[in-house]
Amino acid sequence: MTTSQILAVTERIRQRSAATRHAYLAQLHDAQARGRGADRMGCANVAHAFAALPHQDKFKVVAEKAPNIGILTAYNDMLSAHAPFRHYPEVIKDEARRCGATAQVAGGVPAMCDGITQGEPGMELSLFSRDVIAMATAVSLSHDVFDAALMLGVCDKIVPGLLIGALHFGHLPTVFVPAGPMTTGLSNKEKARIRQRAVQGLVTRDELLASESQAYHGEGTCTFYGTANSNQMLLEAMGLHVPGTAFVNPGEAVREELTREAVRTVLNIAHAGQCRPIGEVVDERCIVNAMVTLLATGGSTNHLIHWVAVARAAGIQIDWDDFSDLSDHVPLLARVYPNGAADVNQFQQAGGPAYVLRELLSAGYLHGDVMTVRPEGLVAFTRTPVMAAQGLEWQEVPVSLDDTVLRPATAPFSPTGGLKLLKGNLGRAVIKVSAVPEAHQSVEASARVFDSQEALQTAFQAGELTSQCEREGGVVCVVRWQGPQANGMPELHKLTPTLAVLQDQGYKVALVTDGRMSGASGKVPAAIHVSPEAKVGGPLAKLRDGDRVRLDARTGDLLALVPEPEWQLRAVASPEPDTLQRHTRGMGRELFAGMRRQALTAEEGACTWL
Repeated sequence: MTTSQILAVTERIRQRSAATRHAYLAQLHDAQARGRGADRMGCANVAHAFAALPHQDKFKVVAEKAPNIGILTAYNDMLSAHAPFRHYPEVIKDEARRCGATAQVAGGVPAMCDGITQGEPGMELSLFSRDVIAMATAVSLSHDVFDAALMLGVCDKIVPGLLIGALHFGHLPTVFVPAGPMTTGLSNKEKARIRQRAVQGLVTRDELLASESQAYHGEGTCTFYGTANSNQMLLEAMGLHVPGTAFVNPGEAVREELTREAVRTVLNIAHAGQCRPIGEVVDERCIVNAMVTLLATGGSTNHLIHWVAVARAAGIQIDWDDFSDLSDHVPLLARVYPNGAADVNQFQQAGGPAYVLRELLSAGYLHGDVMTVRPEGLVAFTRTPVMAAQGLEWQEVPVSLDDTVLRPATAPFSPTGGLKLLKGNLGRAVIKVSAVPEAHQSVEASARVFDSQEALQTAFQAGELTSQCEREGGVVCVVRWQGPQANGMPELHKLTPTLAVLQDQGYKVALVTDGRMSGASGKVPAAIHVSPEAKVGGPLAKLRDGDRVRLDARTGDLLALVPEPEWQLRAVASPEPDTLQRHTRGMGRELFAGMRRQALTAEEGACTWL
């Protein structure tokens, strides 16, 4: 039975979303009621749609009225996580023919890597690439001749973008098809250690590159539990994968069979009598299941933006209070880097998504009565796939095989979830507490205010932050003008090693920013996504060097300790004339000016569409 707290949050989301969800479902049902594209469209339209199909496929889809699957792919061979998709369309088409159906690549969507663009101009396109991907998904499906869809994507903005786009075609049965993580290379802990030494100038560039190349060494997703792997965990919790598909490495024998199973699965749910379109599968209970699973695994902070946007695409309204209230009751069951030493391969070996979902479901933290892409419902996702003599089988995962990585709901790592809401006179923000040692979860120190991450790094290299820490015992670094409307809300992950050096020297250190951190946000306490952002007159624009700031993850406080009368009268600062221009022009950033102007707040999903 679902716990009362989970039910209460779900019910308030349902009530808040009643009008928008009703309108969404009405639009879905109108689209669903139309005839098949090949029967409904004009002859010239149909001829164009299927002109390139092999003759036997053309006959199937037009004359025999066979189901036609649209394939959306994020393939490119620059991203390790997406390179395995190279051959997936041919596998899918082959399996579709075996099942008496057809399949076409409906379109490709762009896929960029935050690991490549981290700290570079391209990072200021990253967040909005999600909405570009959603639009590309819509363009691809707009040909409107598909009876079902398969979404091939893995990484940070790609899965949320595909999901948002798919939900705008919510009448289609849809299954997501991942490619899996790369095998384990250099440990994440060792990689972080070498990065910190590099910040201090203690290793050469060649040594640093050798370390990074050992960590990122082949095809597949990066092995830490960042945004990409959090995506895959949430899709399992939402019932949108073939069960257990998330963390099977590329090249394993079971990997191709799981891709073929995705074809069989989407055709089964497209069957006329039992159609389960994605817009009906993704309801408020499904969204809450994703939120709970994110909290229980200490997943990426980026999803407090992305899943707000995903929910909005299905007519469902969620906010950070919902995440916070769930986090107060959901136990932390996983320790995966940066929340622990293990990588996702060790997480998978310990029991993986199947174990986590089984524990959450049996303890009442998930809605078990949801629709999924499997007729058995969510219980199907509490088992893990294996190859047997007769093909795929799914096995129970009754116990954790490594209790340093996964624990039962009765003996969690923490009784509360991995993410917290902070609020106060500096606005509303989120913090990933699961990776922050308890001794560092409360910081009060003088602020040092920066208008860019480059300025912070320059101050560190000049010894200014170390000097302040030596004088005062700590520093709260504030980096503003980093929100969606300012410069596209880049990740500031390159600041983590810098601030970690100061923390390791025994100082109280924290970061406060209206930008994002990576899904790999680590041990330094960081109040991120501060809303409203400085660009629109948010309180960060009032802060000055030397103001005392309190960040307390235990009490939920984010405060400038300035007398209230003075705070109310203090002027809102403006950035230096070229501060924003330097970060909004060049390298294609001009093309995203309309998105910056249109963007909603981080808590509203930073959506550029209404």
